[in-house]
Amino acid sequence: MNRNLDNARRMKSDEFYTQYCDIQKEIEVYLDYNKNVFKGKVVYCNCDDPYESNFFRYFVLNFNKLELRQLITTSYKPSPLANTQLELYSDNKTVTPQKGRPKVTANKFIINEVYDTDGDGEFNLKDIAKKLRENKNNEWAPLKENGDFRSAECVELLKQSNIVVTNPPFSLFREYVKQLFEYNKKFVIIGNMNAITYKEIFSLIKANKLWLGQSISSGDREFQVPDNYPITASGWRIDDSGRKYIRVKGVRWFTNLDHGRRHQSLPLMTMVDNLKYSKHKEIKGKDSYNHYDNYDAIEIPFTDSIPNDYEGVMGVPISFLDKYSPQQFEILGMSASAGYNRDIVGIPFLGVKDARPLINGKNTYARIFIKNKKI
Repeated sequence: MNRNLDNARRMKSDEFYTQYCDIQKEIEVYLDYNKNVFKGKVVYCNCDDPYESNFFRYFVLNFNKLELRQLITTSYKPSPLANTQLELYSDNKTVTPQKGRPKVTANKFIINEVYDTDGDGEFNLKDIAKKLRENKNNEWAPLKENGDFRSAECVELLKQSNIVVTNPPFSLFREYVKQLFEYNKKFVIIGNMNAITYKEIFSLIKANKLWLGQSISSGDREFQVPDNYPITASGWRIDDSGRKYIRVKGVRWFTNLDHGRRHQSLPLMTMVDNLKYSKHKEIKGKDSYNHYDNYDAIEIPFTDSIPNDYEGVMGVPISFLDKYSPQQFEILGMSASAGYNRDIVGIPFLGVKDARPLINGKNTYARIFIKNKKI
């Protein structure tokens, strides 16, 4: 597990601000597959400080292009910018809170319309700022509660929405996803690859109710973090404006919105050709694939080495899900890499009863067990 995520889990300080370009790339995936996917919809960003969130910036700037009906954004706690230096709302001038306004503990923005309000021929964030200050058609107000996505106030906003798009707290990922399914919401959210190994998340993947997004499939991603965030690991930087950034490994988009890659089959070779021509030295030139000591399945250490003609069970890395097509493969179950005594559904033990997949007595990493679908 990435050290930054470990720190976040212990400190509950997983306030990672997703970069605008990463949001844009992922949303375009769904638009390419269905140009009307957001048309007439209410988008809710319920883990995003409206003053700082790039999710808010993306959806408000593309409100008309996406043909949204409404955009709702809520934050968990006061922004360090709220009522002080509001770049978006006051052109860097100090804002004096209005008399009689209750002390801000969290904020909500509800956007119903956007257009060029200052007559410069261009719609931008300043136009939204003007509309919010005038409080006409769009709403800017403090929340009565603390903005926790589980609070009654935020749940009521969730009920009004169609699609949730945000970067939820990694430490509360299971609970967050559970809530989305309880209220039958479509969603596009950021999470860590290790969430796949949570039984609550994997069961949804296996049932084809949740899958990975398309635009991130390897490497790591850079996130902005609050000024008070401790910088203790490699891969951090501070830009010319003093903003802090960290790089987090194993980041993925999790969604239940359809996209094109889910329906693209992997180009694969036969078992004979893999053993002969594979680019991986662990496979090329061998007589056969390794068979697990304790499961009736073969080990496939690389996704591109899956034989397209093998009819039995295969254990593949969890990164396989980046390329998974439900039309091409059936997911049977997942093994633990350590610590769990859990059977793999549909795959019998072979002598050594250990939930970890073993090869020559040594356990492998976590594996997803699949079969080729007959076409």
